[in-house]
Amino acid sequence: MSEPLRIERDGDVAVVVLDNPPLNLFDAATFDAMERVARELVALTDPADPGRARAVLVEARGRVVSGGVDVTYFRDIAEGPEPAQRGGELWARLLEVANTFEDLPVPTVFAAHGLCLTAAFELALSCDILLAAEKASFGLVEIVVGLTPSMGGPQRLAERAGPARAKELIYTGERYPAAVLERWNVVNRVLPDEGFAEAARAYAHKVAAGPTVAHAATKQLASIAVREGARAADARVPEISGPLFATDDLRGAVASFLSEGPGKATYTGR
Repeated sequence: MSEPLRIERDGDVAVVVLDNPPLNLFDAATFDAMERVARELVALTDPADPGRARAVLVEARGRVVSGGVDVTYFRDIAEGPEPAQRGGELWARLLEVANTFEDLPVPTVFAAHGLCLTAAFELALSCDILLAAEKASFGLVEIVVGLTPSMGGPQRLAERAGPARAKELIYTGERYPAAVLERWNVVNRVLPDEGFAEAARAYAHKVAAGPTVAHAATKQLASIAVREGARAADARVPEISGPLFATDDLRGAVASFLSEGPGKATYTGR
């Protein structure tokens, strides 16, 4: 059997594939694979590697993105020894994965073609861009088993949509259509169902073709602004954005702009 979560390379894009049929449930093997994939992505996107991936795309196989977590996994923790400690250890593991995805130094894109629940939705919230097909729907439905989402979902929803919307979504445990979450600024773009997978790949390749080092700076500044304020981000601009002038990305793009005109800049750096 193939890994429930694996990486495939598509040119400059590292594609993380969730493939655990029939419902892509997150179970012990999937959680283990998440940790392995996160470590591999750190190596694959290393700025020192000239052949590194310049973007990451997360996609799923099958009818749904994910039906959520295999509840027997929670049962085994709850009914086993020291459940509070073991539960805390689980969340620590999963948060490390979420943080690793969030901190990757390249653009990260999550493509949701259908139903996307619990852990998969939380992983999506750790990515920079969330693309959704028209028929996609999302939910953090942990209330049905007496839990709150703890892989970063509440706090990252609050960042995107505000705390009131985050609480509403989690308190109700409802499934929300892609169009609603686009209005709430949780989903970046809703794309047609027809050709969605191809459109998501094209989007990932588009951002991969950009100035990767500058994208990493953008991610840092945006995160600082959200969590510490705009003035805190301002204070970090010289150290984060100043080094961009020393990159091949900038030198090549400026030369292209000056020789070929606006809209034709190319990036051949890291």
